[in-house]
Amino acid sequence: MSKVGIIMGSKSDYPVMKEAIEILKSFEIDHEVNIVSAHRTPQKMMEYSKDAHHKGIRVIIAGAGGAAHLPGMIASNSHLPVIGVPIKSRNSIDGWDSLLSILQMPGGVPVATVALDGAKNAGILAAQILGTSDHNISDKIKKYKSDLADKVVRDDSTL
Repeated sequence: MSKVGIIMGSKSDYPVMKEAIEILKSFEIDHEVNIVSAHRTPQKMMEYSKDAHHKGIRVIIAGAGGAAHLPGMIASNSHLPVIGVPIKSRNSIDGWDSLLSILQMPGGVPVATVALDGAKNAGILAAQILGTSDHNISDKIKKYKSDLADKVVRDDSTL
């Protein structure tokens, strides 16, 4: 079964990252969650990025605040797609440092980047990536998108 690895730089990132966890649960996608700090546990980060595919992980979602090196460092050391979630943390510069650290990767080391604190969209994007080769997941994404459209129609009818 395809699996998503969700990592974050510290426990303080969890309130944001839990949105990725919740959306993956709603799609019934297997996932694991770990704290992997680029700055405080660099060896663990390197091992995670090298070994993730051996555990069945097919996509990595990496959330980080402040300097936010985690997604880029994971992407530099893994062949798996990495989705970066910039997090507006207590030590960030209004989130801009996190956003730019993840978004401005050098050529050859891509990191898909979602909006500031956009872990839910990271989860959806991971599901869409997995859905390209798994019809069951693809069908769940199609239903999710259809439900979003239906909600807009219902909301419109109440005006």
